[in-house]
Amino acid sequence: MAKKRPFNIFSLAFLDVMSCGFGAVILIFLIVNHDAQQNQAIVNKDLLAEVRLLDYHVLQGEKNLFDLIEAKNDSQARLSNAIEKAAVIEKSLQAQLDRLLELEANSSATQSDANELKSDIESRQDDIKQLEALKATNDGNQIRKVKGEGDRQYLTGMRVGGRNVVIVVDSSASMLDETIVNVLRRRNMPVEKQLQAPKWQRAIRTVEWLAAQLPLDAEFQLMTFGEATQTLVPGGSNDWQPMADGTLINAAVKSLKQQVPKGGTNLEGVILAIRELSPIPDNVYFITDGLPTRDNAEPRSATIDGNKRLELFRAAAERLPRQIPVNVILFPMEGDPLAGAAWWQLARVSGGAFISPSWDWP
Repeated sequence: MAKKRPFNIFSLAFLDVMSCGFGAVILIFLIVNHDAQQNQAIVNKDLLAEVRLLDYHVLQGEKNLFDLIEAKNDSQARLSNAIEKAAVIEKSLQAQLDRLLELEANSSATQSDANELKSDIESRQDDIKQLEALKATNDGNQIRKVKGEGDRQYLTGMRVGGRNVVIVVDSSASMLDETIVNVLRRRNMPVEKQLQAPKWQRAIRTVEWLAAQLPLDAEFQLMTFGEATQTLVPGGSNDWQPMADGTLINAAVKSLKQQVPKGGTNLEGVILAIRELSPIPDNVYFITDGLPTRDNAEPRSATIDGNKRLELFRAAAERLPRQIPVNVILFPMEGDPLAGAAWWQLARVSGGAFISPSWDWP
């Protein structure tokens, strides 16, 4: 019978068992760890790929964001330019609209003026036809008739024309005669005798001659000047009067025939009256015998010498518009030697005519 050995934990068999168990544990650990490392490597590889993909997307997103920012800035710049251009275009359009409205208004006004002018021309043409018919009926060349050689323009060089004509007659006391003594005598005669004074009758005939030469389509004013200026047209109007059928000019001449020459000669007053006419005259015809003896101011003395009269004349002539031709018919007066030269100079400078006719003219 075999002898039973005693149990020893440090025996070789126990160590073998322990070693085997420990080795198995290590083997299991190695197997498990290797599998974990493989799995981790796989996982890390996938994560790295995902990270790289995310990095790519981030980079691409940043690039796209930069492009979008640039596109936004460019769009804002183009929008600003478009707004500025729109403002300029709108301003230009508004200016063009204003101009169009102005042109339309001007066109309407021009059309209205043209229609009015056309109507006025037609009306005047009708008036001219009526006047020409009246002339043919009267078998003459003028509305008014004058006795004797009424058309003496070829002798004087003084032609009566213009659209607006003023005839001015000196109605001072000196128009009663050529000499101072006879003026004093006639001034004390009855009114009927004064009206028949030869010199005054010459002045009236001269007015009749001028009135007979006025164009049919002209407008006129007939004035006298002595101490004061007076218009002789019916109603005392200071406006232009149409020749028409001659009624107004005939009435004005008839009123002149009833005027009695008296007082001094105030040239300044009549020139101021001429300046007030609108439009200004095309021609002014003065019928006078000398230089003025006073102006609008009250005279300081009852007498006046030749130099002072010339001074008054020049002061009055300075107030006459330069563009008005002044035509002078002078009946010389005794004791006024400077009158002819002064009136001639005024007629020459203004572009008018000057005559000092014989006793039987016109």
